[in-house]
Amino acid sequence: MAKTVQFWFEFASTYSYLSAMRIEAAAEEMGVAVEWHPFLLGPIFADQGWRTSPFNLYPAKGRYMWRDMERLCEARGLPFSKPDPFPQNSLKAARLVLAIEDHKERAAFVRAVYSAEFGARQNISEDSVLTSCLSEAGLCSSLMNRAGDTDIKEALFEQSARAKVLGLFGAPSFLAGGELFWGDDRLDDALEYASTI
Repeated sequence: MAKTVQFWFEFASTYSYLSAMRIEAAAEEMGVAVEWHPFLLGPIFADQGWRTSPFNLYPAKGRYMWRDMERLCEARGLPFSKPDPFPQNSLKAARLVLAIEDHKERAAFVRAVYSAEFGARQNISEDSVLTSCLSEAGLCSSLMNRAGDTDIKEALFEQSARAKVLGLFGAPSFLAGGELFWGDDRLDDALEYASTI
């Protein structure tokens, strides 16, 4: 059985951008396969009484996060521009990921969306942006039609419900052999653990 790590991400998550851009290469070095799992943090935050990102609720934390993102992106050679608005509506983008069955193709699309959002400051709730992301990932633009399908809507609802059952409380989160690792700074630990089970 292949060694696998589940990568749970939310497109509105800044640190998920960092992980999405490096997880495949890092996992390949460790001999670990990556499963890409989009979910929505909104319902999870709502359970905690939050109506928006904690980075908006706690200004000092938000200021730190944006500066931290600038430093980390510069160190990793990634483009970075603060999205406006933040957080962005990621519903349709998340649905599109679930419409893509192959995880390698999912990965390409996810990276394209994150690059548009955090690299080029584009609004990922716009169909034109998502269509461009599909094209950049080498996928057919007709996939846009799947975003409104009932089975895809239900799949995303089930993903978010499953995230709660798994005890996820933020993104990025990584699951390996039943162990939960949270945050971009725990990605390497998650891959190391996945490689040993």
